[in-house]
Amino acid sequence: MNSRFDWYTKSPGLAKALFALQPAVDAGGLEHALLTLVKMRASQINRCAFCIDMHSKDARAEGETEQRLYMLNAWREAEHLYSERERAALAWTEALTVVTDGHAPDEAYEPARAAFNDAELASLTMAIIAINAWNRVNIAFRTPAGGYQPGMFKNVRVA
Repeated sequence: MNSRFDWYTKSPGLAKALFALQPAVDAGGLEHALLTLVKMRASQINRCAFCIDMHSKDARAEGETEQRLYMLNAWREAEHLYSERERAALAWTEALTVVTDGHAPDEAYEPARAAFNDAELASLTMAIIAINAWNRVNIAFRTPAGGYQPGMFKNVRVA
């Protein structure tokens, strides 16, 4: 699949704004591994090949196990691999990624509410919103998957 165009260079202000959201999410007190699982799960649901490639490579480089990455599509059936907090985050991720399926139902909200304090739940929600935005941009403009190198965007300047 060929890229439609390089939106990063054609709209640098928009790219800068989207990149600027991540440091705020990172400062929200959530575990990095949990955020990585959230990014992976939303990207799987949205079928964003670029983001799946990126987050799986970053996760492996940061020490995430192959088993947890492979089983993420079936996290409910492999619940022993994920903490209660991770399961609550994954359910909330699915609810906010596929809002047509129940509009963020209480069945997803209540476990997230129990597992996270107010600030953490706000950060988790913003993390889910951010990855869904990235997924949609990369899908829309067909950002090619496969060429990402771990940590490639760590030094992107947003100031």
